[in-house]
Amino acid sequence: MKFRPIVVTAGLAGLLVLAGCGGSGSQSGSEERAPSGVQQSAAASKAPMPAKSTNAADEEKDTTQAQISTFALDVDTASYGYARRTLKEGRWPEPGQVRPEEFVNSFRQDYAQPADDGFTVHVDGARLADEDQAVVRVGLQTREATSASRRPANLTFVVDVSGSMGEPGRLDLVKDALRTLLGQLSPGDQVSIVAFSDSAEVLASMTPLASRDELLSAVDELTVKGGTNLQAGLVEGFRQASQSFRPVATNRVILLSDGLANQGSTEWQAILDQVKEYAGKQITLLTVGVGRDYGDTLMEQLADNGDGMAIYVSTVEEANKAFTSQLPGNIELRARDAKAQVVFNPSVVEKYQLIGYENRAIAAQDFRDDTKDGGEIGPGHSVTALYSVRLKPGATGQLATATVRWQDPDTRSPSEASKSVDAGQLAPALWTKAPMRLQVDVVAAGFALYMRDNQKAFGLDLSSLAEQAQRLAQAVEDPMVTELSNLITQASAVR
Repeated sequence: MKFRPIVVTAGLAGLLVLAGCGGSGSQSGSEERAPSGVQQSAAASKAPMPAKSTNAADEEKDTTQAQISTFALDVDTASYGYARRTLKEGRWPEPGQVRPEEFVNSFRQDYAQPADDGFTVHVDGARLADEDQAVVRVGLQTREATSASRRPANLTFVVDVSGSMGEPGRLDLVKDALRTLLGQLSPGDQVSIVAFSDSAEVLASMTPLASRDELLSAVDELTVKGGTNLQAGLVEGFRQASQSFRPVATNRVILLSDGLANQGSTEWQAILDQVKEYAGKQITLLTVGVGRDYGDTLMEQLADNGDGMAIYVSTVEEANKAFTSQLPGNIELRARDAKAQVVFNPSVVEKYQLIGYENRAIAAQDFRDDTKDGGEIGPGHSVTALYSVRLKPGATGQLATATVRWQDPDTRSPSEASKSVDAGQLAPALWTKAPMRLQVDVVAAGFALYMRDNQKAFGLDLSSLAEQAQRLAQAVEDPMVTELSNLITQASAVR
């Protein structure tokens, strides 16, 4: 496991206030390098400029100076899950807890799956009312796995039992989810359970599922007490995982907490520094957030910088879904240190902005440096990145090429897959001609940006977003899209 510093570069806080609503691929292990050391800067544009953003790190990219966009893949969904809870409770989410890419990645995409354990690359897009403005979507997909086909798992659960977990629906939810999970795991799996409050306590060392009753008894022992020494809990969790490491298994630490650390080290970097000696082996981290009050930043950064992913659950149904139907994707790995790089053609694209991924930005020259950390991706996961682009008037030909690079989870052997899109392949009108799933992505991203920056995105205010979401909910008949439509309506009432 590697720990990387956060690199904050220009991403996107406010999209261009865009007017109104209105190919062939290849896969290879090529080592051909994209240009490196590209400077990234903003330049004057003929397009309407956005209102002043609350995020100083965000700006447009002029393709004459910055053709390349590079970022680590991210399948976190905690930001959307927590925003959903706060809106349902009649509260507006804190802007700093709204990450647009996590809203988009919460929704089904229906990308084609690869035949092997790599990725398929999907690139499409659509023009907006101003034909020189467009949205480009880069989609990456891994092959699904079933619980029956996945490798054995060594799972170390690190459970927060501090006083703040006494709020109704926190620890009870965690215990219920653990009981459900223990009923779903396979005979070859092993589980350990660590509880933490003022200090850490091992309730069950690594135990095979044949002794399920012992593990259930350990779950029953989880009771609320004391402060929140998350550092002590995570260090002990990694120690347990390291001592029981199995090369043939998926080795994962799963932290279940509200993230409100108040004892020991409370910063993600200091906490991860404490587990370096145990994390040299291939042990990944999953953070599961719970609670009305939630330490979002700590839990997200632990996951992003600890070779893992972050989710948030607020109901028993959501917890059971995460630990049962989504079990293979949340536990197993398809790819380590996965990164994406999109190279825009400056003769076709004048400017572009990547929506979200500010915390996952990577220097262009680090794309093929396999010592640089990327994202860990499980089976059946899709990763979507949206770009707002301004095209050069009348320009035709190749618009952009997207490449994903990853390492095999066991051998660390690198592979790549790429796909390009031409300007002529863009749907002529987003809201009437583009794929429905792309439209849903734009609504999800626009909603996140509106909540974060309090300004229109893609020319849509909350009323327009609600109208588009309602139409899409009826068209795709997806409960998640129906919920999104309802959330936008609730946001209008809260605002």
